[in-house]
Amino acid sequence: MSDELHHECGIAGLYWLNKSKGKSGQASRALNSGNVTALMPAMLLDLQNRGQLAAGLSSYNPNRVQFLDTYKDIGTVGEAFRMSHPAKHQAILSDYAGRAVIGHTRYATSGEDDARYAQPFERHHGRLWKWFSFAFNGNLANFTELRNRLLSKRGYHFTLDTDTEIIMHALAYRLRGDKMVDLQKAMSSLSRSFDGAYNIAFLDATGRMFVARDPLGLRPLCWAVDGRLFGAASESVALSNLGFTNIHSLEPGQIAIIEKGKLRFERFAPSKRRAMCFFEWVYFSNVASVLDDRSVYMVRARSGELLAEMEDQPVDDTCIVVPVPDTAKAAADAFAYRMGIPSVEGLIRNRYIGRTFIQPNATRRQSARGKYTPLPGVLEGKKVFLIEDSIVRSTTMAELAGLIRRRGGAKEVHVRVACPPIIAPCFYGIDMSTLGELFAPKFIDRGYGGRLSTQIQAEMAGKLGVDSLHYLPVDGLCKCLELDKCSLCLGCVTGKYPSEWGNKLMRSAKRNFTTGKSGRTYE
Repeated sequence: MSDELHHECGIAGLYWLNKSKGKSGQASRALNSGNVTALMPAMLLDLQNRGQLAAGLSSYNPNRVQFLDTYKDIGTVGEAFRMSHPAKHQAILSDYAGRAVIGHTRYATSGEDDARYAQPFERHHGRLWKWFSFAFNGNLANFTELRNRLLSKRGYHFTLDTDTEIIMHALAYRLRGDKMVDLQKAMSSLSRSFDGAYNIAFLDATGRMFVARDPLGLRPLCWAVDGRLFGAASESVALSNLGFTNIHSLEPGQIAIIEKGKLRFERFAPSKRRAMCFFEWVYFSNVASVLDDRSVYMVRARSGELLAEMEDQPVDDTCIVVPVPDTAKAAADAFAYRMGIPSVEGLIRNRYIGRTFIQPNATRRQSARGKYTPLPGVLEGKKVFLIEDSIVRSTTMAELAGLIRRRGGAKEVHVRVACPPIIAPCFYGIDMSTLGELFAPKFIDRGYGGRLSTQIQAEMAGKLGVDSLHYLPVDGLCKCLELDKCSLCLGCVTGKYPSEWGNKLMRSAKRNFTTGKSGRTYE
């Protein structure tokens, strides 16, 4: 993606169970004496695509004074865990060794960019079941309502003013009392007040762990067991690269609980409908991941095939297909194969700049300028089909097309987007919460039904400075995912959301857009 967005973070968890749940494989054989902490940085590296601002872990070890202890820092996973300094890295792993661990890699959809906001969040208490740590992936759409309710009725004070802090207070409230609270009941109570996306990995000082997926299933959450080793992660690739083989998706509204070293699954909330975020397949997730039984790679490849079926440009021997690295490559290769023209790397990405979509505002524009280098030897005199996974803000697409012409020497640039136009904000964990920041709404009329007219696409192409522009239609997106609209969250491409507060915030976003008010809608 050339004008990238930030994502909503990644979570992971590992637990050394009391008894084997099956044959031991590569994942469990890699452990020494049941210490699972050593595996967590590798898992978080595989979730680095979901956030680059901070990383951390909390581990449980009853053989140290701090039964539950947390390490976290700002930076990438490698930076936070000092992976380029072997002695410092090993010291961290030794200090936080344990039989249970949860981890987190962060981008901020709310909150500032400093270590106070890094996760997991740990809450100390003298009673062990009230001493807990948790990692959160998502965004609470009714953040403001929950905050105001706590402040007015419970006498709470907020130091960070984020939805993660709200979840911490809400969890603490559900764990109150003189007896240990059932974790399923605690999550069931939370679900009745939460609106939005909330995948949670939880660990307390008694050694209890749970991972839970919100009832809509907005964000992915995978799990697997290898011998005595239980693992969970936002994406399957973080488990498969450890050696887990039989990987499942946690069902929406389902919770996996480990108590006294034993694993069980329960439902904490009814799932009246699914609303899985299509952007997970289009852009966010690792191309090697499989989410809810659907391969990210295959979905992207099908989008390229469908774009090729829609193509109306004549093809000659000057035509080439160029993907915008890296997430558009699968679509570009499939598009090129179906069209019978070569797919080539006409743009080289500077791998050290990172994904501008998951970077803070202060650095996004600066990093985008130097992110791509066009190759004149590939592009000169060519009719270029530039394949992009999505266009959100168009921060750099126009500049990128200009680079391909000016520095690359291309004679034509035709942009093909493997996603429908983003016409509305996201309130569930992707940092595009205002209409004003988006490219497409300025061109969309009230009669839009998911497929753009030729005239509107021509107007958008003119704004970007390209010869033509085609988007994948909304029904085409569903076809690529092999899911119907009722199973997906399509809020950002239709303006219709799967929850009450999503639709409330959309109305607020429209008012803000009309009046010129800035700032994130849910704040």
